[in-house]
Amino acid sequence: MVEDDETIARAVRHRLAAEGFDVRVAGDGEGALAAYAKAEPDVVILDRLLPGLDGLEVCRRMQAARPVPVLMLTALGEETDLLVGLGVGADDYMTKPFSMRELVARVHALLRRVERASQLAVDDSVVRVGDVEIDTAERRVYVAGAEVRLTRTEFDLLCRLAERPGQVFERERLLADIWGFSEAAATRTVDSHVRALRRKLGPGAVRTVHGVGYALVRP
Repeated sequence: MVEDDETIARAVRHRLAAEGFDVRVAGDGEGALAAYAKAEPDVVILDRLLPGLDGLEVCRRMQAARPVPVLMLTALGEETDLLVGLGVGADDYMTKPFSMRELVARVHALLRRVERASQLAVDDSVVRVGDVEIDTAERRVYVAGAEVRLTRTEFDLLCRLAERPGQVFERERLLADIWGFSEAAATRTVDSHVRALRRKLGPGAVRTVHGVGYALVRP
């Protein structure tokens, strides 16, 4: 947990400890990187605004050293700020103030996705939808033969859409399948990740259907 607000850090630590997690806390970017190298955590909760190194730079350095699921906390609600966070390797984000129950649910969902990724790694499976090729074993994606780097969440979302090309998946269904919860108020999370996918795969790959959900299409 990387958070310079001691009240928030203490509350989150106590709640996650009650869930059975061993939680380490850092209050700034440099301290976070030192603790990260020493503890090798399974998941990181990272504040966007930190003294010294900000959360974006901390996330970049963590992912470069050893990829890890990152849930970013931010007081910034603008879409561009959220997309920047996802672009540097964050898997999910929550805006402050946040629900402690939802934070716990998202941490559990991130860890479940890591477990599913390990299970998929034993399969030698390649899925093709138009110009998009998904190697589920290596967790690599190619568009027209060129590799495209996706975050863990973007990859899982793409795989879910690719299971039934052309079928519309409602936002709430995607939240339940990928994030592990289905609160309607959190559908903006899905929208932000879809926008990131469109930017990386091409605007026509993932289509919005009647404003209720998304479908992966064959160009």
